[in-house]
Amino acid sequence: MEEGMIACRDSQNIRFVDSRDRDFWLSLDKHLNDEEFDRKVRDRMGYVLTVQNEPAGLLRYSLFWDHTPFCNLLYVAHDHQRKGYGRMLMAHWEREMRTRGYDLVMTSTQADENAQHFYRALGYRDCGGFILPFPGHEQPMEIILAKAIGNPV
Repeated sequence: MEEGMIACRDSQNIRFVDSRDRDFWLSLDKHLNDEEFDRKVRDRMGYVLTVQNEPAGLLRYSLFWDHTPFCNLLYVAHDHQRKGYGRMLMAHWEREMRTRGYDLVMTSTQADENAQHFYRALGYRDCGGFILPFPGHEQPMEIILAKAIGNPV
């Protein structure tokens, strides 16, 4: 197994994103430009789920307030949805963040998206939300969710 690869199940693995994932990643992640993709690769702030050695999902994160891991995007390709892969990616990310010493993680979703129910089922709790009141940026309310993943220091 190559460096950075995490065995999950018989034919599924999670590994850090790398440059060979560019086309797959950018086909799913419409919010990340080439420069930011390269930064995620360099800083190891993204994961790729493979199923039978083919990319099937991704998770990218950043640091909210420069110190709290924030899952910016979780996406599983349509053919692989509803098989537990999203849960697998989130559990992997949470373990990694706990290993790095973090005790809280965050994410968000729009109020009209079903993802909010997924995150709540994983133990995330609503923390608030916001609406951008600027022309050209209108969207439903963004719900912020957080989860304690370890014991506070």
